[in-house]
Amino acid sequence: MPQLSLHSPLGPLTITEEDGAIIALDWGWGRDQTETPLLCEARDWLDQWFDAPTGSFPYPMKPWGTDYQKKVWAALCEIPLGETRTYKQIAEQVGGSPRSVGQSVGRNPLPILIPCHRVVAARGLGGYSGDGGLDDKIWLLEFEGASLP
Repeated sequence: MPQLSLHSPLGPLTITEEDGAIIALDWGWGRDQTETPLLCEARDWLDQWFDAPTGSFPYPMKPWGTDYQKKVWAALCEIPLGETRTYKQIAEQVGGSPRSVGQSVGRNPLPILIPCHRVVAARGLGGYSGDGGLDDKIWLLEFEGASLP
């Protein structure tokens, strides 16, 4: 699978493509670097987003996951820039419990692109699976102009 890495304020990130869609965004520098048209566009979009965050990721994404996880991830994509939702609010929207939403959020293979950092606990921030943990979540929320709980 082709991969392409970029430098970001959160450290190196690697984007992975399969069958014409982005399937993963991982922390760290990938071993293999392949400049496909889609990966170059995704890298350039992320570079621009880290300069001034706007809009949603405009390229095809096909994250691997269960139907329920994909339903949760689709709901995350609806959270506007600079806003947050609680795990409970997402559960009310898609079904399940705050815990099942939290588990799905934690398995998001496309952090930042599917903005899981915008989901917070009813009392506090909750967790974050990024390399820097909660520090990354706080940085992203502040960068987007969201109010921290």
